[in-house]
Amino acid sequence: MSSTPVATKAMPKASRSPVDLSKIQFTSEKQKAAVAALVDEFTITPQLLKNIKDHFIVEMKKGLKRDGETVAMISSYVLGRLDGTEVGSYLALDVGGTNLRVVSVRLTGSGQISTRQTKYKIDESLKVGDAKYLFDFMATCVEAFLDEHEIAVRSGTQIELGFTFSFPVLQTSINHGTLISWTKGFDARNMVGKDPVTFLQDAFNRRHIPVRVAALVNDTVGTLLAHAYNHPETVMGVILGTGCNGAYIEKISNIEKWKGDTSATEMIINMEFGAFDNERVILPLTMFDNKMDRKSVNPKKQILEKMIAGMYLGEITRNILLNLIDRRLLFEGNISADLNQMWSFETAYMSTIEADHSPTLRHTQTILESTLSFASTTLTDRQIVKAIVELVGKRAARLSAAALAGILEHTGAWKHKAAIGIDGSLFEFYPSFDTDIMDGLEEVFGAEVRQNVRLGLAQDGSGVGAALCALLAAKHSLKD
Repeated sequence: MSSTPVATKAMPKASRSPVDLSKIQFTSEKQKAAVAALVDEFTITPQLLKNIKDHFIVEMKKGLKRDGETVAMISSYVLGRLDGTEVGSYLALDVGGTNLRVVSVRLTGSGQISTRQTKYKIDESLKVGDAKYLFDFMATCVEAFLDEHEIAVRSGTQIELGFTFSFPVLQTSINHGTLISWTKGFDARNMVGKDPVTFLQDAFNRRHIPVRVAALVNDTVGTLLAHAYNHPETVMGVILGTGCNGAYIEKISNIEKWKGDTSATEMIINMEFGAFDNERVILPLTMFDNKMDRKSVNPKKQILEKMIAGMYLGEITRNILLNLIDRRLLFEGNISADLNQMWSFETAYMSTIEADHSPTLRHTQTILESTLSFASTTLTDRQIVKAIVELVGKRAARLSAAALAGILEHTGAWKHKAAIGIDGSLFEFYPSFDTDIMDGLEEVFGAEVRQNVRLGLAQDGSGVGAALCALLAAKHSLKD
């Protein structure tokens, strides 16, 4: 059993310096001019950041007004807030990859959470067979989990479960929705256009498993809730990892398209903001972004996500390196077979390079020569690579700041004590990503924002967050 209080950390005022071309030992003016041009192209100036923020707010309001807008602003049906005093035991089922995960979450009040969890591998045949067998397997795993951890359910009662189903779903209530399509290698038959909750509940009922699916959960909404239990002032949950998305608490009176329950005053909105500016109105796309986009599985979609998320940053960087190599401005025009492969320059390499402050950039050298198989590199090569990595990484953080600033301004949350729960490997591991975001927020709102807004690592939105969503759903159903 693990105890998981989630701490919010205050961001230090440690702005990192812009790329300093004077520290790079350029071998030619042409080389220097090429890197200087990249600096201009990838720098998000304070004014551009504010302009992006303003356009982001315009797109938010469109999505709140009607369905089908670029920033979808999906109603989560999650009403009310957590205050950290809630107690009880709940289950979460997290499905969406190689494994499924069952989590028992015990809330003890005072923002304290203890968890137990077990992972179960999903056989490939279940992913493409009849959907009934896939959901029967899910139910069997939940039953095995209850037995394994000796979780007893009082006769005549049911334990509430939050179901994180990480596939495109059109949500129609707190615990119902329609599968739009399978992704991630799943293609189970007789499921698209149907309700995953109904399939799961039927599987529980046939086996007389005393579990009720109380909530169908998006992981971004879960991230907000996971952070809010420990920090009731939380106004936003954000994913900054392989992908990016955000959820925040909105006044129901501002959701013009909402036709449902108006007894509550607030609801969490799942923004799906990775699609922001698919129209290419405001974001400063470069030829390197466009090349990556054309080669992606979803060209001209998720444009903001492709400039921010960990899935794409390495490929953008690779495209820049290839361009300089082709112009004989890097590695003396030599290419390695490894770097020539799409997606071969991983964002994890960028983290290592960003953190490399050794005089000879020896960690950068290891990645280039040992991992990517360059025969040799000069210090100038490594300095240029590090500069490019910093440009791409910092741009991602500042674009993230523009999105968060848009939400903070729309809600007015920056004017008082507020917390933002953020999950994902970029925020957790990428050097200076958090401070770069905070620097961007200060450019928009001034120094006051550092006193009021705190960014915190909110882990396990798909587990703890799903269980908390089940709690809120159960609480709201008691009021009805």
